[in-house]
Amino acid sequence: MPPTHPRRRRPRHCRWAALACLAWQGLVQPALGQASTPAPPDPASSAPQRVEINAAAPDSNAERRRSTASRIVYGREEIDRMGDSTVGEILKRLPGVTVSGRPGRGGAPRMRGLGNGYTQILIDGERMPRGFSLDSIEPDQIERIEILRAPTAETGARAIAGTINIVMREDFKRQQNDLRVSLGSEQTRPQLNAAWTYANTAGAMDYTVSASANRRQQADDTLLHTLGTDAKGTPNLEQWLRARGQGWRDGVFVSSRLRWREAGDSLELQPYLTTSEGHGSSLNTLQQTLGSGPAPYATSSTQSDSRTTLGRLQGSWLHRTDDGARLQLRFGASLAQSDATTLTHQEGGGDGRVLNRLDDTAQQDRSINLSGKLSKLVADRHSLVGGWELQANQRNDRHVTLDNGVAQLAEFGDEVQARTLRLAGYVQDEWEASPQFGFNAGLRWEGISTRSDSALQSVRNLSSVVTPLLHMVWRFPDRPRDQLRLSLTRSYRSPSTAQLIARPRLSGLYPAEGANQPTSPDRAGNPELKPELARGLDLALEHYLEAGGIVSANLFVRRIDNLIRTVRSLQDVSWSPVQRWVAAPRNIGGALASGLELEAKFRAADLWATDWPLTVRSNLSLFKSRVDQVPGPNNRLDQQPSYTANIGFDLPVRPLPLTVGANLNFTPAYSVQQIDSQVYEQGVKRVIDAYALWRFSPQAQMRLSLSNLSPRDYQSATTIALDDGSAQTQDTLARTYLVVNLRLELKF
Repeated sequence: MPPTHPRRRRPRHCRWAALACLAWQGLVQPALGQASTPAPPDPASSAPQRVEINAAAPDSNAERRRSTASRIVYGREEIDRMGDSTVGEILKRLPGVTVSGRPGRGGAPRMRGLGNGYTQILIDGERMPRGFSLDSIEPDQIERIEILRAPTAETGARAIAGTINIVMREDFKRQQNDLRVSLGSEQTRPQLNAAWTYANTAGAMDYTVSASANRRQQADDTLLHTLGTDAKGTPNLEQWLRARGQGWRDGVFVSSRLRWREAGDSLELQPYLTTSEGHGSSLNTLQQTLGSGPAPYATSSTQSDSRTTLGRLQGSWLHRTDDGARLQLRFGASLAQSDATTLTHQEGGGDGRVLNRLDDTAQQDRSINLSGKLSKLVADRHSLVGGWELQANQRNDRHVTLDNGVAQLAEFGDEVQARTLRLAGYVQDEWEASPQFGFNAGLRWEGISTRSDSALQSVRNLSSVVTPLLHMVWRFPDRPRDQLRLSLTRSYRSPSTAQLIARPRLSGLYPAEGANQPTSPDRAGNPELKPELARGLDLALEHYLEAGGIVSANLFVRRIDNLIRTVRSLQDVSWSPVQRWVAAPRNIGGALASGLELEAKFRAADLWATDWPLTVRSNLSLFKSRVDQVPGPNNRLDQQPSYTANIGFDLPVRPLPLTVGANLNFTPAYSVQQIDSQVYEQGVKRVIDAYALWRFSPQAQMRLSLSNLSPRDYQSATTIALDDGSAQTQDTLARTYLVVNLRLELKF
């Protein structure tokens, strides 16, 4: 199974220019060929806007149109549309968002094709706790999703690619009692889910409570092919590893919002708790058909158990004065505990060795956060905002590895403690100078101190960043449905705690070379890492359709300095008597990233005179990047494809109480030259989803969802070229499956 390569295409700059011209024509001309009559300006469009959490759920396009900074809002209707079982499945259809991992399984979201850490993830405006996965949140418990393409002083500058803010349910305005029960299947393995939401008021208090429980069973079937060649290109190593596994995970998620209001004051509390437990097992067979030494093993079996619990309490107090000032204090604390035990048994190697490995890990994260914000309307359509933030985290990480009962990496100790302290202060000026022009100017300072302590060493890392931010919007006087946006920003990406901790994690057999290869190295951190800094430009043109749709084009550029890359090398290390392959992060230089994001949401009535209730939603994002210190071709940023495309439709079937819809999400194959000697290749990712919704009554409906309707094998490959001219390639081929889900939704 050799790596796949993209087909030869026309030069990208020709395609980009053509698409940009088409987008410009569609935006500045009348809406998709239909004559546009000037509409009276919306009075709300002149009101100063800031990115913050509101109790009401206004029209998403109206919020987007009024906001000075680029802000896209997706409400409950769009979240519910496809009946997704994970947040990742929702996010993959949003403009410029890609999701890692196999189709149908969710995964980590990334904006603009950029890898881990470039996208800021917020929950209710606060940074997501370390180790917390978005896929542990049930989609039914989300009120809306906000996408910010450029950072603001209020939301934070750790957002080189952008920000995704998940806002939990907040139905303060009405009484609610909803129950949703679903039964799903992935390759005949059941997936069960039940969710309940209740909202009501009691005097001066209003509240919302949501709870869900689920069980998911999954199977995996993966084939890894490793091929090594010498300096002349002659194969000298070939291995086939077949891994078959299955597992289950049970989860419970409970969240609530409670708010008290009296006169000009309000107090809001947002507690939530999530816990999950899982078990997995796998059986692996390794066949070595070519090699200078014996295979490390012939068969391997693995048993793993894991548990995760996260409790969090967020609160805020809001005070309004008679002169229009608003003082808000926010506070919160969280405690996360996770542990996992993995037992691995390997036998049948050419040298007769038997390995029984026990990996026992446990992490505990504790954090507190305090922040304050003062906003003041200093004149008509002119407001000032200032604020500060304090966040302290402590992480205790225990990792014990026993090979045949003998402790490994004993010199590093079993435990590592890491402490992080983050301070930030910001000011922001937002002014609607006229009905046509508004701007948002901000300045933010942020400092981070990280310290890690282990038996071997103590390391401290200090960094601080000053980020000026400017956003402007121009509404065309003669075309009230069109507007132009411009953002000039500075943002950054700080190294994660895991990247800074130097304690290694082993691969393969220890201490012999065994399965420690260029494609499966040990991993270690680098306490000397510096944060990446980026200067950014965003330019967007938006046209709002009369029926509530939108056509937009957004151009972005990011210049990144102190780029962090994971570098693999053969090293003399303290934890082994022989040299080991080790992958560790380094600052390697600079990079340039750019792209064009096109979006269109419209109804059939926007194209021609019809009462056909068809709604179409689509987006196309083109990406390009270049790492200065890596020679081409394909010297792009990690995990960034050349483009992503998404198109879907919704159609009520009259006169039946039935609505059907489908969606196609496509990411092409691509290659990344990671450093001079490393190439990563990703195969085509094509995901087709469909749904049918039958409304029995306003209080009851049934939804059938089909995810990954046309399953395809998910392929990737890594090639390492060594200094002596030899090379090693590892191809991974993973099966994917159709996921079927039937859900009953009741309102009492």
